[in-house]
Amino acid sequence: MRPFRRLLPWGEALRRLERDVRPVGRRERVPVAHAVGRVAAREYRARSAVPPFDRATWDGYALRSRSTRGAGRVAPLRLSVVGEVFAEGDFRGSVGANQAVAIATGGALPRGADAVVLFEDVTEEERAIRVHAPVPRGDHIARAGEDLQRGSVIVDRGAVLAPADLGALSITGWPDVEVWARPVVTIVPNGNELVIPGRRLRRGAIYESNNATLSALIEASGGVARTTTPVRDDPRQIESAIRRAIRASDLVLVTGGSSVGERDFLPEVFPKLGRLRFHGIAIRPGKPTLAVRSGGVVVIGMPGHPTSCLSNGFWLLLPLLRRLAHLPGDGWRDTPVRLTGPVELPTSGFATVIPLKVRGARATPTFRGSSAIASLGGANAFALWPPGAPAPGRGRRLEAHVLRPPLGPA
Repeated sequence: MRPFRRLLPWGEALRRLERDVRPVGRRERVPVAHAVGRVAAREYRARSAVPPFDRATWDGYALRSRSTRGAGRVAPLRLSVVGEVFAEGDFRGSVGANQAVAIATGGALPRGADAVVLFEDVTEEERAIRVHAPVPRGDHIARAGEDLQRGSVIVDRGAVLAPADLGALSITGWPDVEVWARPVVTIVPNGNELVIPGRRLRRGAIYESNNATLSALIEASGGVARTTTPVRDDPRQIESAIRRAIRASDLVLVTGGSSVGERDFLPEVFPKLGRLRFHGIAIRPGKPTLAVRSGGVVVIGMPGHPTSCLSNGFWLLLPLLRRLAHLPGDGWRDTPVRLTGPVELPTSGFATVIPLKVRGARATPTFRGSSAIASLGGANAFALWPPGAPAPGRGRRLEAHVLRPPLGPA
């Protein structure tokens, strides 16, 4: 057994890692149609005006508005129909006085026309129409540049690209977009007892699950998760696996072996990798957490117990993963809720992560134990309870950190 170093308050541990974790500097170009959720690495301006020409916004007839002055139900005005325009075409002539051109929605407004009257508002005759009311100038027309002016900003640098942004890029002529590369995060589980799901489970062994839960957090936070097979409890093998991961990653997560037991080798291995940032956080679950900065890559040793590991993932990893990926915010929204049941707190004097299942303004505590993954079953939020504070009871109001989609409710 080795003692923990000084236990850091959870806020200080997070601040240290936020200072060490830098957003990825790599960029890449992706087709606009596949860029939803990516982060723009530069500003984009409209290459062309939208619409690029005056066009009809409804099916009808393009005409000169002054040709309809005095039109009425009793005395409709007759206009000659001299052509037609479809959305992809153009009328080569010009609309003169007392003339009209049939036009489809999106069709280019013919020269000389300044309004469109709807099909249902006229009486159609052989190569003519009768207009029963004056048509205002500009009616049912979208002017060139009315939506977007050429050169106007359509996407800001750092914007998380949404469908409407991708539409604006496409409609102004951009086929692809430059985005920040997705950070690569490698997970290295270690422990003699771990077996990959799908293989036969021998007595005394358990299936490895932290790869799955952490991968979900990584992918939901804009990263690329790379998993490795479990490494045996051997310091040389562990160090070798971590060093390989460092060379190919922006962040490395090592699960298991982070505490102070006889076979917990991370406290021995981590100082060899670089500058140790801390070992031990004054929080439950998640106390046996340590971190080191190796060159420009941060390596975090996470608890092996599934609930402790995923709890750390919520409050500690989400802000770091989003920072790496240039995503704004911490990954949750603060929401006042009322507890539907009491919370049992360990008598440790540490801060406590309380997993919650939030529906509307009601929150149900789900915690059962740090080794029970079912403790987080259905949890879509959490609260950080201060050390020494009395356990919150049923009906107590508190602030919940509700996870953002896809980890939490929309």
